[in-house]
Order: sequence, then structure tokens, then C-alpha cells
Amino acid sequence: MEASISTTGFSTITPPVFDGENYQAWAVKFQAFMESADLWEAVEDNYEVADLPANPTINHIGYRKERLTWKAKANPCMYAAMSPTIFTRIMRLGSAKAIWDYLKEECEGDEKIRGMKVLNLLREFERLQMGESETVNEFVDRLVEIAKKIRVLGTDSKDDRLVRKILISVPERFEATIASLENTKELSDSKLAEEGTSIENQERK
Repeated sequence: MEASISTTGFSTITPPVFDGENYQAWAVKFQAFMESADLWEAVEDNYEVADLPANPTINHIGYRKERLTWKAKANPCMYAAMSPTIFTRIMRLGSAKAIWDYLKEECEGDEKIRGMKVLNLLREFERLQMGESETVNEFVDRLVEIAKKIRVLGTDSKDDRLVRKILISVPERFEATIASLENTKELSDSKLAEEGTSIENQERK
């Protein structure tokens, strides 16, 4: 089903599909998608559409039709964003808001669960080491992927922490480059891309 729904109809852009994994990232993308299509209010509030007044104006009629259209499009758009497995779990729910609330409760978890997820990701981040056969770019990509997951859960992971992790994790063959970097600039002012490039250049020599 095609569903980047605007007020004029369906387009060829489809919503991000939720398959049961990485709920937080999907939720951010889906909300942005629905907001761009003017449909988020129907998901967030499940608003009621009031009857027309006794002597409606053209504006009254147009506004009511627009609100009804938005609400009618929210459900099929939500269905289009579900994998077949997830769809079987939400197909009996009556509204886009009911689906959204159900997924949030089932997949996001409470603060304690999110806190444990962050803790586990931080432990994974701290344990991660660069392999002897791994390039700097590959190692940085792994670090950044974990940092993204941590940020999605509401905990920031700044560049300087990533840089420090790189500097203490790379193999001994980069010691001269690392010493040079540490002596010439403050880590707090370092940028991840700059440090990765400096070490990557040394790797090519």
C-alpha cells in the first residue's frame, strides 16, 4: 500500500515499516512521516469530528471534510507501516491512536526497562575493541551504531566520548598518531570525523 498521504491523496512514498525490531527508531521516523502528511493529529489525539452547524458555510463544510479525510487515512497508513506479523497483532484495534498506544506500551517499555537497555548498550560500547584486521572506518561505524541506539533511548553520547574510545581502542601500530593527536589538541574540541581520518591516513602508510 502506498501511503505518504497528503491532503490531496496517496503518493508513491511509503511509510517506514515496523517489523518488531528497533521500535524507538521506527517510532521517530513514523511520527515524522505522519506529520509531513498532516496526519499525526489523528494518531496522537484520535479527535472527534463535530457535526456541521445549522447553517454551515463553505469553510465549515470544507474543514469538516478535511478532518474526516485525515482521520480516514490514518488507519490505512498505519496498516501500511506494519509487517505482516505485526499487523496480525493490531488488526482488531479500532483506531490509529489505539494501534500507536498498543505498540508503545508493548515495545517501548517503562523507564526502568529503557534504563536497562541504555546500561547494556553502554557496557557494549565500553567493551568494544578494534580488531587487528578491522579498518578504522569499520570500527568507527560500529561505535556510531551503538551511540545512535543510546541516543534513541534518550541518553546523549557526545563526539568526545567516541573519540576517547577510538584513541584507547585502536591497535599499537597507531600509537605515534594517537600521541600526536593528544599533544596537539584537546579531546573535548575534537571531532569524530577528524580523528577517524587522521588515524585512517596513518593506517594507509
